[in-house]
Amino acid sequence: MTITHQDELDGLKKIGRIVANTMQSMAAAMEPGMTTRELDHMGRELLEQEGAVSAPQVTYDFPGTTCISVNEEIAHGIPGERRLCTGDLVNIDVSASLNGYFADTGASFCLGSIQPSLDQLCRDGKRAMQIGIAQVGHNKPLAGIGRAIGAFASKRGYTLIRNLASHGVGRALHEPPEEVPTWPTKGDKRRIHNGLVLTVEPFLSRGGRRAISGTRDDWTLYSEPAAPVVQYEHTVIATRGGPIIVTVPG
Repeated sequence: MTITHQDELDGLKKIGRIVANTMQSMAAAMEPGMTTRELDHMGRELLEQEGAVSAPQVTYDFPGTTCISVNEEIAHGIPGERRLCTGDLVNIDVSASLNGYFADTGASFCLGSIQPSLDQLCRDGKRAMQIGIAQVGHNKPLAGIGRAIGAFASKRGYTLIRNLASHGVGRALHEPPEEVPTWPTKGDKRRIHNGLVLTVEPFLSRGGRRAISGTRDDWTLYSEPAAPVVQYEHTVIATRGGPIIVTVPG
């Protein structure tokens, strides 16, 4: 989507605020013994209160309102009977639509006390996203997002999951540009234009390089090779003055 009018900006900011508030409320409610289905039910109620609908459900018939991935699950985890435990690494991904506008956000959260190395991975994962967002602006190279994130990851000894990319969003959950690498690439000549709406969502890891499907279901993704992975995601609008983040709570 390309923003051209104030009402489009207002609509996108509204759904952006809703998904951000939903994700943060879910994270705050997490406690040991809670099932991921119970956490997802909370997300559904919060979205319904705002009149919003789950984007993965309406777009892909996903069997849940939100994606909740725990520990070895790195993306697209199906809410179910898995019970959260102290020390778990939980990724909550919330995307929804309202009045024809879509926004997408996600973050990894640690439940209770965790190993210092995992805490550092979380902080660096958030930093990697921020570094990528800083590359969003009118006439900037789209590949600049991945180059900046890649330089940060390499300097600190991290790897990046290289088959889960950022994407365009706004009037649909996934739309052009349909693959925006958050890792270094060659030969991509695309440039960002004023008003373009996209996500920035690097998957930072301590050894993982690809996301693979497991045998349990057709949705949940795992790291190959097996390694801790975190993901942080915002929906962003490119402008001549730099990026505008719309998935902020308020």
